[in-house]
Amino acid sequence: MPLATADHHVRPAPYGDRFTLHARVDGDSVPYVTGRAVRARDADSGRAHWTYTRPGRRPLTLLPARGHALALWDDGLVTDTARGAVRWHRAIPASAPWLASPGARGGAGVLRLLDPAARMLAVVTPRHVAAYRVADGDLRWTLPAREGCAFDPARSVRRHGVLLLAQPCRAGATPWTAQLVAVDDLGRVTPRRTPLGNELPGSAGKPVAGPR
Repeated sequence: MPLATADHHVRPAPYGDRFTLHARVDGDSVPYVTGRAVRARDADSGRAHWTYTRPGRRPLTLLPARGHALALWDDGLVTDTARGAVRWHRAIPASAPWLASPGARGGAGVLRLLDPAARMLAVVTPRHVAAYRVADGDLRWTLPAREGCAFDPARSVRRHGVLLLAQPCRAGATPWTAQLVAVDDLGRVTPRRTPLGNELPGSAGKPVAGPR
């Protein structure tokens, strides 16, 4: 397809995706949210790179991550756009009502990177934490909230490679020490843990699967 017609090339896809590639860029692009769309522009020229929409839905938050644009949508879908295409989709079960509530604060803190290299993404909701490999969206581990407690995504902080999550509990349900949970790219930080690791299967140079 000639580049001159790329601006009019809209690719239909599952999940109601509408992705338009306006132009190919050689350098980095800058993703951002405007209205009901996730867009990207060339970092040097400001030229439009691509536009991604899902009719009837809107992006709540966007997390740029080393060439990836990770977006949280109002229906609880998490998407990754990279290399001029929507690479993967992951649904957060039963999250849409919570995301529409004032307590969700517009999705603040739901998307969190777990390592400096942006290889792992944590999706934090009151009921659980799910960690995905950014390269292909593979689910690596989950952590449910303790009984009588709930994670507060907006109340988290990174310290020395660890993400500290607030897990407030009902009065008298648990000691205060259990209301702060530490996780990293390998899962919950505990003594003598034996994590499985998060490397891509096969050799380091094996290509990642295409969009899903």
